[in-house]
Amino acid sequence: MRFSVTVGAVGHGRDPRGLADLARAVEDSGWDALFLEDYLVYQGDATEPTYDPWICLAAMAAATSRITIGTTVTPLPRRRPWKVAAEAVALDHLSGGRFVLGVGIGDPGDPFLGRVGEPTEPNQLAEMLDEGLTVIAQLWSGEPVSFAGKHYRLDDVQLTARPVQAPRIPIWVGGNLLVPAVRRRIRRWDGSCAYKGSTDAPQQITPDDVRRLLAEVKAERGTSDGFEMKVSGGDPAAFAAAGATWWGRWIPPLPADETLAIVTQRPPVL
Repeated sequence: MRFSVTVGAVGHGRDPRGLADLARAVEDSGWDALFLEDYLVYQGDATEPTYDPWICLAAMAAATSRITIGTTVTPLPRRRPWKVAAEAVALDHLSGGRFVLGVGIGDPGDPFLGRVGEPTEPNQLAEMLDEGLTVIAQLWSGEPVSFAGKHYRLDDVQLTARPVQAPRIPIWVGGNLLVPAVRRRIRRWDGSCAYKGSTDAPQQITPDDVRRLLAEVKAERGTSDGFEMKVSGGDPAAFAAAGATWWGRWIPPLPADETLAIVTQRPPVL
């Protein structure tokens, strides 16, 4: 099992320079990854300054040499998938193949959806996520891509830069683990960073949840080897025994010194 820290690029000390410093501390303290939430305005406290996570990820990549970096999660429907594909390839090269793309439908209450005229209906966001992921995976091939979907259309376009990682940059799917469509999406891609329950009534994922999801992945693919499952909370040892591959610590927006104090406690020891 590997261990990660997740933070938002929000608050004083979590601008690109501050997150580069935090990423070095995460690496030096023995953690395996630093993941960023992807907000333009932080939902917990809109008064806090929020910084573009993709710019922050570039700073983090340049400041480290070992840890995995990535988003958990990027709300793909509020982004153009071809732009995300190109940015992800650039980050994969900058980090030397250490980038993970976590994705979800996004929060329909995000002010950068409805208040700027973007769709907010969950079923439409889910359709856009599925189409967007198909487009991204095809563009990462480096070959010309034509695609005709309900929401996106590409006519013989090509991104010639390819990821460092093969067969592609890992795609981890977030969302509510209790929703069948989310589980279907998880089984299609490379990993899960899903939560359990609604955002206003969260539940703790259990080791049995891990076993059930891995059994579904195995039934669909013939194997669950290589599939990554990230969980948080609970007993890391119990999750490791159930087959989870990552255990994460989420740190809310805090002053830089308090965040650093948590990170330097180091990850759990199994």
